[in-house]
Amino acid sequence: QVQLVESGGGLVQPGGSLRLSCAASGFTFSVYVMSWYRQAPGKERELVAVIPSAGGDTNYADSVRGRFTISRDNAKNTVYLQMNSLKPEDTAVYYCHASLFSIKYWGQGTQVTVSS
Repeated sequence: QVQLVESGGGLVQPGGSLRLSCAASGFTFSVYVMSWYRQAPGKERELVAVIPSAGGDTNYADSVRGRFTISRDNAKNTVYLQMNSLKPEDTAVYYCHASLFSIKYWGQGTQVTVSS
């Protein structure tokens, strides 16, 4: 069955870095657009970063542009989110998302907490 399994979350101090991974299985990963979303307590889920199926043109939320980098390895069916210069306002549950036209899959989420 379809699975998106996130890992790499945790507690980090402001200014620190984390690398999230999302391992996909059960579908043809290489043709899907992959994204990272996040949801902070009491807030709506928001798009953080998007990468097309073949890589290349990535897009980012204004709040993370220049600090976060999305990448993918189609040979490993994995998408990554490198997060640098983390701020307390980056604290949220981060979700992996796969989409192909009307087909959409979500991971279960991984908690990222930025605090001193």
